[in-house]
Amino acid sequence: MKILVIDDELNMRRLIGDYLRNEGFEVIEGKDGFDGVDKIIQHQDTDLVLLDVRMPKMDGYETYVEIREISNVPVIFLTALDEVYHEVKGLKLGAYDYITKPFSYEVLIARVNNCLLKVREQTPAVIEINTLLINLSNREILIEGQNIGVTQKEFEVIALLVHNKSIVMDRGKILDRVWGYDYDGDPRTVDTHIKTLRAKMLHYGKLIKTVRGVGYYFEID
Repeated sequence: MKILVIDDELNMRRLIGDYLRNEGFEVIEGKDGFDGVDKIIQHQDTDLVLLDVRMPKMDGYETYVEIREISNVPVIFLTALDEVYHEVKGLKLGAYDYITKPFSYEVLIARVNNCLLKVREQTPAVIEINTLLINLSNREILIEGQNIGVTQKEFEVIALLVHNKSIVMDRGKILDRVWGYDYDGDPRTVDTHIKTLRAKMLHYGKLIKTVRGVGYYFEID
């Protein structure tokens, strides 16, 4: 799983990064709020953000608001401030948790794992929209109880869009996530798979929206 650490202190980023890598997480870093938002755009598959509150240029709260414009990724605030006001403010914004510096290895990892567990529990294994059923566990798409017979790649595409519902996924990101970073074939294969999916999903195909010149997203009310 991928975790983004946004903190203006290099030593703190390195410390947290070492802790997380030791537990098997992939870690990316943002040196300030602006860089952190850019990293979210570049890594739309980020599973969790650890966000420092007190940063120059754009503080953690402002950064959180910017992140929410482009992603639903869960966020844990990090700060040396221990006043109740700051904790309440972060939680009211919608943060999953709040960790006060300094913290121990055990506390950080426990909070991270707890947050990721909550997110998994909140992510449904089955998406139902009227007579459409997308079973993320069994990798099936059914309409009125009939399996529409999607290929492995087609399912991976729709699953990616569903997991990132209402967030535009550009073609390059879809290629990287579904076909792999070393894919050197025709990038238009994404468009071809989207076209085939829409045809197989009949009138539900309209839920796959196109942002011209950018990519696609799955619309769920």
